[in-house]
Amino acid sequence: MIVKVLSSAVVGIDSFPVDVEVDISRGLPQFSTVGLPDTAVKESRDRIKAAMKNSGYPFPENRVTVNLAPADIRKEGTGFDLPIALGILAAEGLVERDRLRDFLVTGELSLDGRVKGVQGVLPSAFMARAQKLGGLIVPAENAGEAALVQGLEVIPVGFLSDLVDFLNGAKEIPAVTGGAEAACGSARAYPVDFSEIQGQQQARRAMEVAAAGGHNILLTGPPGSGKTMLAQRIPTILPELSFEEALETTKIYSVAGLLDRREAIVATRPFRAPHHTVSDAGLVGGGHTPKPGEISLAHNGVLFLDELPEFKRNVLEVLRQPLEDGQVTITRSVITATFPSRFMLVAAMNPCPCGYLADARKTCRCSSQQVRQYRSKVSGPLLDRIDIHVEVPSLPYRELAGSGRGESSAAVRGRVQTARAIQQRRFSGGPAGLNARMTGRQLKEFCPVGEESRELLEMAVDRLGLSARAYTRVLKVARTIADLEGEATIGPGHVAEAIQYRALDRSVV
Repeated sequence: MIVKVLSSAVVGIDSFPVDVEVDISRGLPQFSTVGLPDTAVKESRDRIKAAMKNSGYPFPENRVTVNLAPADIRKEGTGFDLPIALGILAAEGLVERDRLRDFLVTGELSLDGRVKGVQGVLPSAFMARAQKLGGLIVPAENAGEAALVQGLEVIPVGFLSDLVDFLNGAKEIPAVTGGAEAACGSARAYPVDFSEIQGQQQARRAMEVAAAGGHNILLTGPPGSGKTMLAQRIPTILPELSFEEALETTKIYSVAGLLDRREAIVATRPFRAPHHTVSDAGLVGGGHTPKPGEISLAHNGVLFLDELPEFKRNVLEVLRQPLEDGQVTITRSVITATFPSRFMLVAAMNPCPCGYLADARKTCRCSSQQVRQYRSKVSGPLLDRIDIHVEVPSLPYRELAGSGRGESSAAVRGRVQTARAIQQRRFSGGPAGLNARMTGRQLKEFCPVGEESRELLEMAVDRLGLSARAYTRVLKVARTIADLEGEATIGPGHVAEAIQYRALDRSVV
């Protein structure tokens, strides 16, 4: 007798339906799983057998064959435990098979019959709604995540026996209702604030400009000058995540298994700070079945690379394409997955190997050759893709010990939101959306400059040797500065300030 239970598998950040077909036939006791299962799926046999027996249900002493269709795509994870167990129970006549047609089922089984949480439930919920299914049966700890999808009945289960009683009509399990908007609003809080930063007015201004236009930024300064502290507070001055952005970010964290199930939704801008020993696969994603990397986990948020020259050269170079395209595509022999990676890059580095080049209080002992070798670890093409380079000097005691507090994150965020609203109107909701993403055609249309500004740009290109890409970056930053000041046209002052944000182009060793 063949029984079919609907489940799902994840490719990239999207799910596709998987038919779990169970057949019990005469023969020597045997349990076989086909349909490209990975090791975790194959091992489900022992978990299912123990869970059924410890829940009071007999395991069939016949030949059990499980097929996961479509059979040409590899299946991973422990989420097939529960649908396989239900298929066996239905084939044995212990579960009403007609009820199974209305639900998509996912969940891992413990040996005592408990249903444990799994990864990728949110994409499965979106897929279930797209397939117009009656509901979704998930582990209780995943219920809040699944309930973010409106118009879908979510049945949370804690034990296999409870689910069997529910499907047979012997027990009611209340469906979890979505409170997505409320969950998103209640979770918005940051543990840090911009007002905690003492001094560093130029760096604070550069941070505001970067946040307003979505520009990538590089902080250069001696150890202990506050580069990391500044970077950690950038998410607090970015506009709040919209509900759509929060759902998209939550899907990535759900697939990666990093979602905090107490919160159910990622409601604040992500801040990812991988160590400089990270591999290229760890940064952009990878694996036999591709999983999201740090750049995708930073989607709609901030990716912070501290000690930029210490990262392997090949790791930094793989950033170039995602920085331009806002997504990364990973191709393997049997599968191709695309992950969104629209993030704001914030990098930090010392000006030289010892860190004290041009420092007012400590003497640099590095030779010119050592400084050039140190900076050459970061390629020119990558630096060109970073719009703003700003110096973060060490602070004197008077500024460090000052009792005054700077502007709060809320005050700065208000100006950033006003500037972004101007950009949204300018681009009319198009693919650019922010000044940092302007195309060449949009640059000509929205960034005209007068004669005085043109002379400043010409002088900067000649003296600093700016590349064509760096030149366009200066124009985009100038456009953002004008937006912050509510100016419709780009003036010489805006261009001059934008040129000042090319610190590494201006420095001469």
